[in-house]
Amino acid sequence: QVQLVESGGGSVQPGGSLNLSCATSRDTYSNNCMGWFRQAPGKEREGVASIYTIGGSTYYADSVKGRFTISQDNAKNTVYLQMNSLKPEDTAMYYCAAGYGGRCWGIQAMHFGYWGQGAQVTVSS
Repeated sequence: QVQLVESGGGSVQPGGSLNLSCATSRDTYSNNCMGWFRQAPGKEREGVASIYTIGGSTYYADSVKGRFTISQDNAKNTVYLQMNSLKPEDTAMYYCAAGYGGRCWGIQAMHFGYWGQGAQVTVSS
């Protein structure tokens, strides 16, 4: 059974930072695409960033480029999403996702088969 355990959500003022973590098993993590998605109330799920765990190549949504950074820790089978310069429009439930194996093909949900429970991020003054 694939498990993705997220942590690090919370509330922050505009301009602030948060770091999300997603830990999983070695089998799920190795040679796979790991991604972050978000969904705000009343909106469709949006791909935020993805990373291929071999080599670390990344994709980002235009809305977060230059502000968010996805990274990996191979020793811990964990991916992170560092979110800086947060805006109210970043408020959403953030989900970690794992692919079916192999490289990333962007950040489209169809390429991801396993999902975490979600972490709430709220940006408000």
